[in-house]
Amino acid sequence: MTTFPYKPGSPEGLAARWVQWVAATGPLRNPVLDDTGRHAHRRQPGDVWFLAGCFGGAVQRQCTVPADRPLFFPAFNMWCPDGTYIPPLPGATGEAYVDDVRHPVEPIDASELFEVRGAFLNPVTRRRGAVGMRVWGLWASVDPLEPGEHRVRFTGTDGHGFRVTAMYDLTVAR
Repeated sequence: MTTFPYKPGSPEGLAARWVQWVAATGPLRNPVLDDTGRHAHRRQPGDVWFLAGCFGGAVQRQCTVPADRPLFFPAFNMWCPDGTYIPPLPGATGEAYVDDVRHPVEPIDASELFEVRGAFLNPVTRRRGAVGMRVWGLWASVDPLEPGEHRVRFTGTDGHGFRVTAMYDLTVAR
């Protein structure tokens, strides 16, 4: 397994880095398990701001984002640990809105195995240490937002009854 086979800023690299971000935190402060946004700032990289969905259902969060950071998040995604691979789901759909304006989502298939180092009991690998991973999803990349208040909403489904919805009330600060 190549430690990280993607350019960090490429779509596949961002998706892989997003999975590494989610795996790096245990269940008590994990961004996917966070029901308010109070942990959204944890372990954010310096070049992008990741937003997290949830494990089904809907969640509403609030957080502050630096003005110079683009946003990156999945409307719907699936990660595959230990080298297994689930091909893109034909019925999967996703939508994203920034300040009530529809924003494009694009399929990203990071199917080349990359390494994820999980925190104890994290929701991605469920164990500590290195794991080979793949990820597929419908992702949105949003240019840096102007300072002030913004709302980002995204939703996705596997096409077979599973649905996620996340709404973020963002304060973009200099």
